[in-house]
Amino acid sequence: MTTTTRKTAAPKPPAAAVAQDAHWAATRERLRARSRPVLKLTICDDDAAKQAVYAARVAELEAKSEAERSPDDEAAQAAHRTATATLAEAQAALDSASIPLRFQALDRKTYKELLAAHRPTEEQSDDGYEFNIDTLGPIIIAASSLDGITEEDAQTFLDEWSTAEAQALLNTAFGVQREERMDLGKG
Repeated sequence: MTTTTRKTAAPKPPAAAVAQDAHWAATRERLRARSRPVLKLTICDDDAAKQAVYAARVAELEAKSEAERSPDDEAAQAAHRTATATLAEAQAALDSASIPLRFQALDRKTYKELLAAHRPTEEQSDDGYEFNIDTLGPIIIAASSLDGITEEDAQTFLDEWSTAEAQALLNTAFGVQREERMDLGKG
């Protein structure tokens, strides 16, 4: 028995959808052009820079509140401008001291294949895991990294970082896989 594979054109939108929304073709293209979700994990070991941003943010909020209460008070307006500039400088210093890591969701098929290839151990299964976190963790970190983290890098970070930091790394790489950017609003 011989079978032939036919290349089919993209399916046509239902006539009812086109009739209901004259812009369906544009909507459809926008849906097809969507990028997968991205999450960022920011690492900063500079506590002084973090505290400076916190203090500057508090000072800016206080100055803003005073400026809003006294719109004709030039000193209050100047203090708000100064506080805003100080906050921007502190944030720039924090950004410079920080290491941002970006992770993008994998396509659904790839993610499911990775989960299936890394079944949980019996103990992990008893604990409710659906996959083997020890073997899949470094792979999912590397596969979803937009910054070039390798599996070896990921394993090193997971082994050498504190438990909380390693968990944050894992949570970000796995979390982006479940990131939802939809709103099920009322029709």
